Amino acid sequence: MKTPDSRFSPECAAERQLVFKVLHSTLSMLGSVVGRHTEIVLHDLSRPEASIVAIANGHVSGRRVGSPVLAGPREDLGFIAVRRAMEDRSSSEPVLVENYPTTAPDGRPLRSSTVVYRDSSGQPFATLCTNADLSGIAAAHACLGELLGLGPAPEPRHDEPQDMEHLMAEIIQQACPGGRALMKKTQKLEAVRQMQDRGLFIVKGGIEKAAAALGVTRYTIYNYLDQIRATDQASQQE
Repeated sequence: MKTPDSRFSPECAAERQLVFKVLHSTLSMLGSVVGRHTEIVLHDLSRPEASIVAIANGHVSGRRVGSPVLAGPREDLGFIAVRRAMEDRSSSEPVLVENYPTTAPDGRPLRSSTVVYRDSSGQPFATLCTNADLSGIAAAHACLGELLGLGPAPEPRHDEPQDMEHLMAEIIQQACPGGRALMKKTQKLEAVRQMQDRGLFIVKGGIEKAAAALGVTRYTIYNYLDQIRATDQASQQE
């Protein structure tokens, strides 16, 4: 087991280390009973470029230990939960996001849940995620067979993991597919929101790459993020 980042006070590092040990054993236990159609992933948020420290049934998404946080399912509300936890550190309680739809990298529909864990300072540092493959009756039938021990285990996937640069470029391209030439401010704001929701700004260099893609300064990206945050807060108060 790889240990989490320790660039914190000794007390905080010890706290995080203990939580990771507990979550690692929990993942191993759950992975032995949930069936091979359900992926369980433990992320260390302090190193997004290689965030996965433990994974069960990684064939669901094609990921492995050491894969980056951006290589996960699309439309993942877990990113939004992490971002909000980073902005609001008034509590150390875990944040739970239950039973929401996501999409596997190859387009299969998944059903996901995420828990964001925070240390005593309120800083999010780990997520435990589940992703269940719901790709049709045939897959469900095969999963039942696996649960009953009637079918062979699926062959491991040998896809080469996408590197962080490629993943970041893909997120940016999908947020502004027509390029920046004719984009107005409102369109750039929406593109930044999409990049934020996909987790781009959790990763080192995400702000700079977004700024270059949109033809603005990094300070403009920060201003856009402030506007998005203010809009979200206003809508929550209504």
